[in-house]
Parts: sequence; C-alpha cells; structure tokens
Amino acid sequence: MFIDIHAHAYRRPVPYPVQFCTAEELLKRYDELGIEKGVLLPIVSPEIYMPQANEDILDMAEQYPDRFIPYCNIDPRALTYAADAPLDKLLNYYKERGCKGLGEVMINLPLMDPLVQNLFKHAEKVGLPVVFDGSDQVGGDFGLYDDPGLPQLEHTLQRFPELKIFGHGPVFWAEIARLETPGERAFVFDFKEGGQVGRLPDGPIKEEGVVPKLFRRYPNLYGDLADATAHNAIARDPVYGPKFMEEFQDRLYFGTDICFVDMPVPLVDTMLEWRETKKISETVFQKIARENAIKLFGLE
Repeated sequence: MFIDIHAHAYRRPVPYPVQFCTAEELLKRYDELGIEKGVLLPIVSPEIYMPQANEDILDMAEQYPDRFIPYCNIDPRALTYAADAPLDKLLNYYKERGCKGLGEVMINLPLMDPLVQNLFKHAEKVGLPVVFDGSDQVGGDFGLYDDPGLPQLEHTLQRFPELKIFGHGPVFWAEIARLETPGERAFVFDFKEGGQVGRLPDGPIKEEGVVPKLFRRYPNLYGDLADATAHNAIARDPVYGPKFMEEFQDRLYFGTDICFVDMPVPLVDTMLEWRETKKISETVFQKIARENAIKLFGLE
C-alpha cells in the first residue's frame, strides 16, 4: 500500500543516542504498517548519530532487494575538504552500484556553504535526488542551516534547477504557515534536558508560509513527508492539509523516518482516514502513498 521515501537501519546496534532498527526489525514494522518497501538513508556525518558506511546500506539492500532501495551519502568535507572536491567520482561510484539518491545530508553547515553547494552541484551532474535535514542554528545541532523564510533553500533551487531537492524536517515543514516566532522552526538538542527542547507550530494555518510558495515557484522542489514534523504540518489544519496534498499531489512522498523499533507513524492513519472520509481522493492517496515513488525510481 505504501512506499517509504525515508527510513534508517543499522547493520548492528549503536550505543547512543538512538537505537536504530536492524533491517529485520524495520521489515517487521513495514509488515505491520502495510509498507511494501522503503528507502534506506545512510548517516555519515557525526553531528548527532554514529556514522555508518554506505556499504552497510548496500549490503542490506542486496539482502532484501524487494524491500529496500539504497541511497548513498557523502559528507561534503570528503576528498580534500575543499569547495572544488571531485565528489562526482564518489556519487557516480555509488550510483553504478544501485544507489537511487543522496542523503540524508545532516552536516551542520549553512546550506549556501561552498562545501555544501559543491555537493549539490555534483548531485545534479550525476542525476541523484537529494534529501537533507535542516537546522535553525550552526553549532550544537545537526542539519543544514537556513534562515527564517528559507532563502538559502530558494537560492539553491535557483542554482540547480535540474536537481530534485526533497524538503524534510522541522525547519522546512514549520514554514508551511507563516511563523509566529523564528524559534518554533526547530528543536534544539540538549542531553541535559532529556534530549531536546523546543516546540512545533500548531493550530489552523491562518496565512501560508514560504513552503507552498516555493512549491509553486520551483518544480524541482519535492516534499518528504517522513517524521512527526511533516505530519504536524499536514495534520495541524484538517482543512488546509488535504488541500495542500491535492495541489502538490505529484511532488509529495509518503515517509516514516523510522529510527527505533516502536516509533509511531501517524501519517499512515491520517492518510487512510482522509481517503475514507473523502478529504483526499483515491488518486491523491495513491500518488503520495506509492505511485510518485514508483515513478521517481522506475520501479515498474
């Protein structure tokens, strides 16, 4: 029923701070949730999680070829820590081995940092879509920094018009509506306070934010609906959310961002309910649930 655009699995358990699923544990969740297959995103930068090898992802995808779609991930500091590093050599290598995209890019640099822009330039050249997480600060966090209003994302969309860029995470999805305060864009990790502090915007969407405007302006922007922040953006206003899905039905992708075994995935129930109550059509449901992913990856 669903194809997951965004998930994680580790070959062996890691100690801290998240106990990621093994491949087998993730597949058990998939069977429970009605998910046919999913994209495995390697984590290679050390800002918050223990890094893993692209080869671990390839091994899991080779072991379960009908269930997993591998992505590769490259830290933009690789190969000389320079803005002219030939990262296309690495990206081509992994594309030839079956990787269908790049990400999840989680290094804590500004999105317009020359190192990051070099990585995106080569992803466009090689023909790999990119998914990244975001941050509202540099230092003490993970994810690419952008300012309120996402100007760095907009300039990146302008610079690389042939690059499919997937918006993901709180910094992106908080701006489905106009922000009340800049601080509601993201959580801040603080292990002294139990892991993180912060809040998500909530309540009806009184005024559109930059996200729907960027979708209308840039056809190379796509929406990764994985994790609770994306679900919050879609479900916080049960009138606007279905309209958003209807308008951008060809560029939204179901996802889970499953990081641990019992992680909730409320998007499943929301999409099923909205289909049942006719808030979204069967066509919209099928596109977002699986057909857009089938088209993106050439699965049929």
